[in-house]
Amino acid sequence: MKPKPRPKRRKKSPARLWLVLGLSGLLLIFAGPSLYRFSVAFFNSGFSISEAEQYHNLKNFGVPVPSGYKVHGIDVSHHQGRINWKEVDTMNVNGITIEFAFLKASEGITRQDLQFQRNWKKAGEAGILRGAYHFYHPTRDAAAQARNFIAQVKLEPGDLPPVLDIEKSNRRSKKEIVEGALEWCRLVEEHYKVKPIIYTSPGFYDKYLADDFEDYPLWIAHYYKEIPRMHHRKWHFWQHTDKARINGISGGVDLNVFNGSLSKLKRMCIED
Repeated sequence: MKPKPRPKRRKKSPARLWLVLGLSGLLLIFAGPSLYRFSVAFFNSGFSISEAEQYHNLKNFGVPVPSGYKVHGIDVSHHQGRINWKEVDTMNVNGITIEFAFLKASEGITRQDLQFQRNWKKAGEAGILRGAYHFYHPTRDAAAQARNFIAQVKLEPGDLPPVLDIEKSNRRSKKEIVEGALEWCRLVEEHYKVKPIIYTSPGFYDKYLADDFEDYPLWIAHYYKEIPRMHHRKWHFWQHTDKARINGISGGVDLNVFNGSLSKLKRMCIED
């Protein structure tokens, strides 16, 4: 029996080859810079593949951590459920530990966070510097919102200053937003004897708050960037991601850095 002839190999079409090469080039042009920035941010964070044991195969933190900052913290609310604060406190990834936590206490004039009292107690017992924040609604009475926060939060020496989370305009004018926020801050500062921290985004700050809140400590929210877009004024805290993985907490968590040393952070706390 005569052997069957081997089938001839099809030659690749020059047109198809050029199409593949062209598409690959476009992918490198558009995706290359992003991949480069991600790689730089990741490796500048101090993590390496050889340290996989400490990094728990990228399950802990799970995101690049900005380099150059020594003090890290989280902020949480009832969305994180019941937190194991001992595990949060003992987590250590290449020397990075959680030193502080901001906990949602209240929202508007009637809402209180369902996990606040437990989080406040357990975070304190774990030895984590704790602070409380209020989610502000410009459409609600500012004085009533301040009273709602004060009724929930009993600050003690060593606690961080109270925080006004203001990030939505609710179709109110700049004048209305500023007047309400200043009233909230005035009443809260009068009660706790310390100036509140302002939490917001760069865009909201520049549009509504820049002219009236220069003297307040600033906590800026700007995700997935190498540095926050706040070159024109000093900031104290930077919330750089909402997808961190933290021991003792299920799901993604907001991760922050403090712009200074741990001793400087402690000097911001409520005094005896």
